Amino acid sequence: MGVNSNRVEHFSDATNFETTVTICSAEETPPLEVHKVCLPPQKTTLQKLRHRLSEIFFPDDPLHRFKNQTWLKKFLLGLQFFFPVFQWGPNYTLQLLRSDVISGLTIASLAIPQGISYAKLANLPPIIGLYSSFVPPLIYSVLGSSRHIGVGPVSIASLVMGTMLSETVSYTEQPILYLQLAFTATFFAGVFQASLGLLRLGFVIDFLSKATLVGFMAGAAVIVSLQQLKGLLGIVHFTTKMQIIPVLSSVFSHRNEWSWQTIVMGISFLTFLLAARQISMRKPKLFWISAAAPLTSVILSTLIMYLLRSKAHEIPTIGNLPKGLNPPSSNMLYFHGTYLGLALKTGLVTGILALTEGIAVGRTFAALKNYQVDGNKEMMAIGLMNMAGSCSSCYITTGSFSRSAVNYNAGAQTIVSNIIMSSAVLVTLLFLMPLFTYTPNFILAAIIITAVIGLIDYQAAFRLWKVDKLDFLACLCSFLGVLFISVPLGLAIAVGVSVFKILLHVTRPNTTVLGNIPGTQIYQNLSRYREALRVPSFLIVAVESPFFFANSTYIQERILRWVREEEERIEANNESMMKCIILDMTAVTAIDTSGIDTICELRKMLEKRSLQFVLANPVGNVMEKLHQSNALESFGLNGLYLTVGEAVADISSPWKAQP
Repeated sequence: MGVNSNRVEHFSDATNFETTVTICSAEETPPLEVHKVCLPPQKTTLQKLRHRLSEIFFPDDPLHRFKNQTWLKKFLLGLQFFFPVFQWGPNYTLQLLRSDVISGLTIASLAIPQGISYAKLANLPPIIGLYSSFVPPLIYSVLGSSRHIGVGPVSIASLVMGTMLSETVSYTEQPILYLQLAFTATFFAGVFQASLGLLRLGFVIDFLSKATLVGFMAGAAVIVSLQQLKGLLGIVHFTTKMQIIPVLSSVFSHRNEWSWQTIVMGISFLTFLLAARQISMRKPKLFWISAAAPLTSVILSTLIMYLLRSKAHEIPTIGNLPKGLNPPSSNMLYFHGTYLGLALKTGLVTGILALTEGIAVGRTFAALKNYQVDGNKEMMAIGLMNMAGSCSSCYITTGSFSRSAVNYNAGAQTIVSNIIMSSAVLVTLLFLMPLFTYTPNFILAAIIITAVIGLIDYQAAFRLWKVDKLDFLACLCSFLGVLFISVPLGLAIAVGVSVFKILLHVTRPNTTVLGNIPGTQIYQNLSRYREALRVPSFLIVAVESPFFFANSTYIQERILRWVREEEERIEANNESMMKCIILDMTAVTAIDTSGIDTICELRKMLEKRSLQFVLANPVGNVMEKLHQSNALESFGLNGLYLTVGEAVADISSPWKAQP
């Protein structure tokens, strides 16, 4: 029988790369080819570090367009890279403008009442919501890469900001300080968002899994809806807490403040808004009904209140709103003092939530229209617009699901639709503000309830339960945490459950026993494929994870348990004695020194029990570390194979040759 004298070789050795060894049994069976396991190309430590960093921070290779270009071309490409308006601007046509004007005016009809409502949700003056629908969309239209995103305040970020700030600072007793902290939190959120994009650290927001967000948004939607009972019932004195028990307690303990006029009109308009939403959901072509319903409700309710102003004076209204453009607010940013930590914490949490929603919205509609959205570029655009917004009396904004959906359905072709929307808000700020004097608070509550009720995705929760119980647990923890503890702590609990799930998968990876599918060289999980058969005298174990310090002890104990169980099975069935254990390393994507030490320790323990231990198909970087640690020397000439099939054939061929 031939012996492979050089089982391991370097990839750069081109003359030996295709070399095989022929092994013939005494019965003149067809020759067996045992392929060599190659090392990856040799690289210096600096080259490895550079490659690793490029895979972490630049997986999309953003500079590939600049290769082999002239300096002028590189300058133009650079402008397009940092300012996407230079990319689509030269090809803009009047036909595109027509579509963008229609969609821009459509989302403006939604943005104006939403801006006022969401500002109230954040416990801010209603005019701040309109300011936030004017400046940020203009900045995003220059820097953003999404064509359909609708920029403005969103319910989740508004809710979280209002909750976190009002827990420490009263917006009624200290309105100026509260406003300062809101602008400062927006600034810190923008800095954080832009930094993630600049440093290409977008993977940080991936810790907010879909399961976490489903539970968080559902819990927040319930809390927000219950909070709006203040406006729908006409309650004057209401709790500032955001937990379900204090909110419900406040609702029923102030029954003497309920106003039947407010209840009748509030429920009537809420029914109208929900009906319009249902019609648009069932017939997407009628999207304009739900888009126009909020502004229509505001106009009708304001007109009713104006006509009944002498009889319905008990129903609270918005009151006078100042006319004019956004006043500068850079002098209100709060960079020192007792509450700086609160502003920083609020900015971090709201920044993450706003970024998650904005990027999700952008990618969703980009996929529908088959174009690509640069995640890091989006982070920078959203961050810079929030930094600029904090200096122009705006609070945190991002891409809104509802506005973007309306924008898309209205036929938006480019981001110019946001410019049209901002222009409509500008006209409102300059000329139409007195018209909102008699707008009742109950209509804002009805608009908020209609908007946030769509965040309760019970179908997604059911899918989580059906597919992954740990994901459902994260969803449930997020939901209950928001309802009974607080919004930020509920989110933190959900993130903790998600991180625990990651650690569980890392520290307790899958290990399986493989068998051969008859007539093939394929080896698969015995419990998954019923046709797979055990190979006599062999135990083939596969590990489906990286081999790290966190799981090396578990993997060692699990393999030894497989060996013990196999020996017990062989003894019970009176089968041929086990002689060899093959560790299939196909799915072991990485290894560290603890993993290498564990493999060497396993070999020693099994050899003491007269069992051969071999490795099959280690990937490139695993192979390199095994070679550099000299661990392969202890395995000998026949301790490493390219495939499980070759290992079984090569090791068993001497047994077949024996009489």
